[in-house]
Amino acid sequence: MFKNLPNILTIIRFLLIPFIIFYIFTGNYILAFVFFTISGITDIADGFIARKFNFVSNFGKLMDPLADKLTQITTLGSLAITDIIPIWILIIVLLKEFIMICGASFLYGKDVVVYSKWYGKLATVLFYIAIVSSLIAKQFSLEGFWQELDFALYCLALVATTLSLLMYIRDVYQKGFIDKQDLKKEVTVDKKEKKHK
Repeated sequence: MFKNLPNILTIIRFLLIPFIIFYIFTGNYILAFVFFTISGITDIADGFIARKFNFVSNFGKLMDPLADKLTQITTLGSLAITDIIPIWILIIVLLKEFIMICGASFLYGKDVVVYSKWYGKLATVLFYIAIVSSLIAKQFSLEGFWQELDFALYCLALVATTLSLLMYIRDVYQKGFIDKQDLKKEVTVDKKEKKHK
């Protein structure tokens, strides 16, 4: 049971998404902030537990970044639809994710599981901070400096996400995106199972 805890926490993040969306659309930004924060905490916790106790799995490598991105995109989408942030921020993020999904699908078809790297995590963290800033600003009607700070945070997050895309493309062509040794045993086992079938 404990071995599956990181994966359970990842699944919980998926389940939290509807609550975040609901509270943004109903204008209860405090509760949206609470559920969004819980999602962030479970993200940190599942990664820490997986690495600390060597509970890393192919499921986690694939679904952890998916939970991150789905939470990020749906939250940004909700903020854009409710006119809290400009729609172009969402468009840039969607374009970047579309490119990465295409690349990840290609690699997965070659028995390679794509998982997030530090630069992807950096972009995610910056977007988390920017989104939290937006929720706080909206809840307490903060303007002026806070709005400028919030916009600056989104700009930093977009720079980081663009860097993430460029690094991703570089790794795909130069190193196959991941260190093959990380998954050598798992991929070998998967292929053996296919042969037996």
